[in-house]
Parts: sequence; structure tokens; C-alpha cells
Amino acid sequence: MSIQQYQTTKQGGPFALVTAPVPNPGAKEVTIRPRAVALNGIDWKNIKFGATIRSWPAVLGIDAAGTVESVGEGVTAFKPGDEVLSYARGIQGSGAFQDIFTVSENVVAKKPAALSFEEAASLPACFLAAGAAITVGLKVALPGLSEGGNPGGNPPQSILVLGGSSAVGAAAIQLLRMALPSAVIVATSSKAHHAHLQSLGATACLERAAQQDSAALKAAAPGGAGFDAVLDAVGAGAEAPDVYDAFRADGPKLYSLVLTRPDAKLPDGLQATLVGSQDMLNVEPNAMAYLAKLVGEGKYKLPVKIEVVGKGFQAVEKGLERFPFGVSGTKLVVTL
Repeated sequence: MSIQQYQTTKQGGPFALVTAPVPNPGAKEVTIRPRAVALNGIDWKNIKFGATIRSWPAVLGIDAAGTVESVGEGVTAFKPGDEVLSYARGIQGSGAFQDIFTVSENVVAKKPAALSFEEAASLPACFLAAGAAITVGLKVALPGLSEGGNPGGNPPQSILVLGGSSAVGAAAIQLLRMALPSAVIVATSSKAHHAHLQSLGATACLERAAQQDSAALKAAAPGGAGFDAVLDAVGAGAEAPDVYDAFRADGPKLYSLVLTRPDAKLPDGLQATLVGSQDMLNVEPNAMAYLAKLVGEGKYKLPVKIEVVGKGFQAVEKGLERFPFGVSGTKLVVTL
């Protein structure tokens, strides 16, 4: 028995469809046959820069939805045939761009019945990154989670979300609104996305160009005094350092930066934290089950619309070719 892997052969590509042995799950592991995979900027950055790749060839892909193929010893929450969504990282060879991949059981959740495989595949990585940015970076506890955040502290009451129309930014807006019902949440994005972001919980939105104007950013905060916290979902500070001046002078100056580029650096003079999707799982092992619960209860929506770019592994390369030209307000998905 064998499977097909859509391997990236070396930094810069190309892809190659390669035959590999069928994986067997270890203890507390699950193997999944993906029915859909979502494409992410980190996939393209791994190809171009080798951002998180230790050796080549490599199987990429971090977001997937499909059916459980087999379960390892000690797994009781899943059985073969279950429809699931998964964050596909953490085990060597666990990338989603293959017929069957292996992951730890804690990065898997039952697929909400109302979602298609394509919709479900769009959810894991952006939810986990947004959750990490909030609980680890901003020290805000999410309702219904046992870990993360600082429940006894004073949470920020004004937050600027940079890159609101990215999947991570739109996810963060929803989670911030759940956690801080009365907070002022201002997001930056192109005008076409403002209505959608406000429907997710943003108090107001600014044009993306405002990221180059610290005065405009401060003016959008309560009393024009600046923000308690900034959640940077897209690494905007690296290109627009004016965002570092958007804070309230006597506030906590919390800056939570989602890792989106291999050369990400934290600014001085702020309570700055660099976070990624794995950080959410480190503080809250049940985060994926929490995501499925929120979706099932109608409390969490697809952060951005999905666009199916094709069917089959060959469509992955076609979709990834769009990232250098910008993908905004949309999650690209491939049906398998």
C-alpha cells in the first residue's frame, strides 16, 4: 500500500508527486485523509524562503479537513470515518498536501455538520494564530477556555487590529469581541471589507493607508488618545513603523505580533510579544475542540470568504502562485 505526496523538492520548488508508504499513527496520533486543504501565506514563504523547513524535500500544508483514516493507541475521541478538521503541523511529514497525513489528536476536531470540507479547511491555522495573539500576546482570557490570558488582570479596553481583512485579523476581531464585549476594536483594511469586519465585531474601520499615519491611528482611539493594545496580524509594523506610535501614552502598550515573515522583529519600548499558531496549542491543548464548539453554536463565523481554486494537488501550486500578488479577504482552498 502506498500514498501520493505533493512534495516541494527544494527551496524555490518545483513540486513533485511522489509515492510514499502509508503512514501508521503512533500513540495519541490520528491519520487523516484530506478532502480539502486551505492555502496559507506560510506555505508560499516556506517555498520561497524555507521559513520553517528543516530539510528538503518537504510536504507543506497546515490547514485541512477530511476523514479519519486510522487512530493510534490511546485515542478515544475519534474513530475511522469521522469527519474532522485539523491543523497539520507538529509531526515530521505531517503536512496536509498528501493522500494521508499524521497529526497529534489534540490538533484535530470534529467537523461541524453545517460546514463543507472546504469551509472547515479554512479555519484552523487562522483561529489558532488569532487565539495566541489574544491570550499570549494581549493577555486576554477567552470565555470558556481554562488556560491563557490573565483573568485577574486589567484587559485592554481599546485595541487596534492591523490587517483586519486577513483571515487571522478577522478571526481576532470575533474572539476579541467575545472576550471584551465593551471594548473599542478598530481594524485597518481596504474599504471593501469594512462592512464585513464590523459585522464580526469591529467598532470601526480605517483604510489601510492609515497605517502610515500615526495621527490618524491615534485619532480613531477613544478620546483620540491612542490605543491600549495593537494586534498586528500581518506584520504591518515592519513596513509602517508609524503604528508603533498609536498607543495611549499612559497605557499598557501591548503589541502582539503574529509571525508572518521569517525576519520578524519586535520593537523596543513596548510590551511586545511574537506569536504563532502553535503558541495557542501550548497554552490551551483543547483549542481545536473549542473552535468546533464555537462554530457549532453559531458563535464563530468563517473569518473570510473561501475561494476554491481547483481540484487535486496540482491546483495547490496554481493557488500559491497568487500570494506574491496579495490575497486579501479571501482564503484560497483546494478540493481533493
